[in-house]
Amino acid sequence: MSIVTVQLGQCGNQIGFEVFDALFSDSHCPQGLCSKRENEAYRASCKERFFSEEENGVPIARAVLVDMEPKVINQTLSKAAHSGRWKYGQHSCFCQKQGSGNNWAYGYSVHGPRHEESIMNLIQKEVEKCDSLNGFFIIMSMAGGTGSGLGAFVTQNLQDQYSNSLKMNQIIWPYGTGEVIVQNYNSILTLSHLYRSSDALLVHENDAVHKICAKLMNIKQISFRDINQVLAHQLGSVFQPTYSGEGSFHYRRNPLGDLMENLVPHPEFKMLGVRNIPQMSENSLAYSTFTWAGLLKHLRQMLISNAKMEEGIDWQVRPPLSGLPTRGKMSLNKESHFNTSIANLVILRGKDVHSAELGAFKDPALYTSWLEPVHAFSVWKTQRAFSKYEKSAALVSNSQFLVKPLDTIVGKAWNMFASKAYIHQYTKFGIEEEDFLDSFTLLEQVIASYCNLGF
Repeated sequence: MSIVTVQLGQCGNQIGFEVFDALFSDSHCPQGLCSKRENEAYRASCKERFFSEEENGVPIARAVLVDMEPKVINQTLSKAAHSGRWKYGQHSCFCQKQGSGNNWAYGYSVHGPRHEESIMNLIQKEVEKCDSLNGFFIIMSMAGGTGSGLGAFVTQNLQDQYSNSLKMNQIIWPYGTGEVIVQNYNSILTLSHLYRSSDALLVHENDAVHKICAKLMNIKQISFRDINQVLAHQLGSVFQPTYSGEGSFHYRRNPLGDLMENLVPHPEFKMLGVRNIPQMSENSLAYSTFTWAGLLKHLRQMLISNAKMEEGIDWQVRPPLSGLPTRGKMSLNKESHFNTSIANLVILRGKDVHSAELGAFKDPALYTSWLEPVHAFSVWKTQRAFSKYEKSAALVSNSQFLVKPLDTIVGKAWNMFASKAYIHQYTKFGIEEEDFLDSFTLLEQVIASYCNLGF
């Protein structure tokens, strides 16, 4: 089954390019540490999901590119075409001459309705190329105007027009010290609208990815491209093919549906985060060896201590003893606390994958009391290695990991709203104070629900 990717705004288009490039590179990597036949099945499965029929031997990404300024889309199209390995479709993009000026209301209330028909027609043409549509993967940021405002508008339209297809939004959480003064307004409006129309939000925090580039990849001058390549690696490690079940050598056909089924057991909880291990520079990799036991021990501690990478893990955090009330009752001011999960999916790729022991992830103390580990934990595997790593693991987690950042953004937005700062920039495009209050109410409820997981 195929996934149609919708790339929105500068951020969405730049990340989208890196994602397709990473998927293509990985699936065409000759040393996947598996048989030729298995490698071909893996490549065919990846192609069915993300690329449509070739044009002159070059696969075409199943994607629609949308931005309100032409510069980034032109760069993205030309980079893909010049790679000579894959490209975007000739008629798969929509752009205008005037951006959204970092104003969510302008993207949502002006650009959205004005260009709705053109954008939805492009998406429909892409859907018609799929033998079987699995759903939509929408890449966007929260802080600006086009990705966030227009992204929320397009997601709502997809929900209306393709109500039976799954929608996963990959959203980029802004830097804590971002340069857009109204980024907290844009973020709460984006999140609250997506919570109503999307099936799952896969969240990446810019600050966390920046740290991975600096500390694990040893990059001195970090560019947006470096950050986007780390993101693309993480997304590839989730979306590339895996076996459909224990002992099976067939690749799963319904990646989005399986993700949702395993990770979103209740519509109140749809915030997902990704952690990867290992992540390192080529130089470090040459001197490293990995065991499944070592990788999974680190990954589990990253989960329960809410560490975004393996460096700087707090090993003092422990699961509460079964039967006792959890110490992980979420208090927003406590520095280190136990990160309670609602659902976890571990994806293992590489050598001797069937020997990996995952019992530690099935500990009931890791999960909220109303879900048994048998329903809360899943594992996907393939012997096919991913990217340059002989063994690698990804963890997609629905847990309390975002409570603090979300509470911070809501708090900052509320402080500005209480003094009516910049509100006129939104009301003049039809977003009223009532809309802000609705967003605050919905997100306060989300925070409260996640906080209560530990009870």
